[in-house]
Amino acid sequence: MNILCGIDEAGRGCCAGDLVVAGCIFTNDLEVEGLNDSKKITQKRRDAMYEAILPATKNHIVVISSKEIDEHGISKCMTKALKEIQANLPADNYLFDGNTTFGVPNLETMVKADGKVPEVSAASILAKVTHDRNIIQASKLYPQYGFEKHKGYLTKQHIEMIKEHGYSPIHRRSYKIKALEPTLF
Repeated sequence: MNILCGIDEAGRGCCAGDLVVAGCIFTNDLEVEGLNDSKKITQKRRDAMYEAILPATKNHIVVISSKEIDEHGISKCMTKALKEIQANLPADNYLFDGNTTFGVPNLETMVKADGKVPEVSAASILAKVTHDRNIIQASKLYPQYGFEKHKGYLTKQHIEMIKEHGYSPIHRRSYKIKALEPTLF
């Protein structure tokens, strides 16, 4: 039997909050209905699927803080997370959603795998739900930023909140935000 570990991330493109990378291997015949790219499923459905995925899989979720991202860079953090998943989830094949392996050996990639391969879809849901729960928790500490609405991604509202309040402790200061850069005029 060929064991496949699906891997996906959530939060890589955010300017605030954690990067979450999840790996998933199905371990039994429990059917998880409606698996798909986590971005194509409502939050309520993702939360329910998260609870269904946990008992149906061996999984490993890596959470990397914004501070660690600032210290080491997003690529090194991705490399670390991918290697940690491989170390904790022995499998015959590892499939990561996207088009780069971040230099990690024994890792295949596939663009849009999160919508095509059940193991990657499951990992996508675990990563997204974990990321969103963490940033919603942070929104209680820093309510002025509206993290619960934009989940740390750069929206017009988020930029305005940064302009008004400055950076919070969970913002990634190493990310250059053009709208916040000083101009000559």
